[in-house]
Amino acid sequence: MPDSADNQAPQAIPPQPPFPPQPYQPVVVPPAKKGSGAMKIVLIIVAIVGGIVLIGAGVIGYGVYKVSKAIHMSNNSTPITASDLGVAIYPGATQGKGSLRMTIAGKNMVTANYLTSDSKEQVIAFYQAQLGSSAQGTPTSSGEIFVVTKGNGNSLTVTISQRPNLNNGETQIVIASVTAA
Repeated sequence: MPDSADNQAPQAIPPQPPFPPQPYQPVVVPPAKKGSGAMKIVLIIVAIVGGIVLIGAGVIGYGVYKVSKAIHMSNNSTPITASDLGVAIYPGATQGKGSLRMTIAGKNMVTANYLTSDSKEQVIAFYQAQLGSSAQGTPTSSGEIFVVTKGNGNSLTVTISQRPNLNNGETQIVIASVTAA
């Protein structure tokens, strides 16, 4: 019987020649566009200065926060007395606006503002007698400033002034006392 397709031995497929190797072609990246060297330096300097300003603002902000927490102010309507100030109040003077009590950095500060119709010369003579020789007087164009240093950072300042265009020409007395808290 003649050979049928089923009885034939399988024939091998002739081998295919391999693909020829392709030569390696590197990917060429174009060089980066060169900018101005001066521009880079300027931008670096701007970034450094900006950082320093930002850090400085943070430090200042923190300092303001700490000071605001350390200050205690009282601006109530309670009259300030001679014992609060550490010196007598000029007789007949009336307490004006701007008086306050404040505690800051372990110090108490009491400031009072008074007005009198008496002349500045009369008021200056009164406080020269009250404060004695320990007071250092400094004349100003409108009056005089007396400063008494009491030690331990305690001090007393009395400012006397009279200006025709302020307070209806009355003499103004500002007393500031600083004592340990």
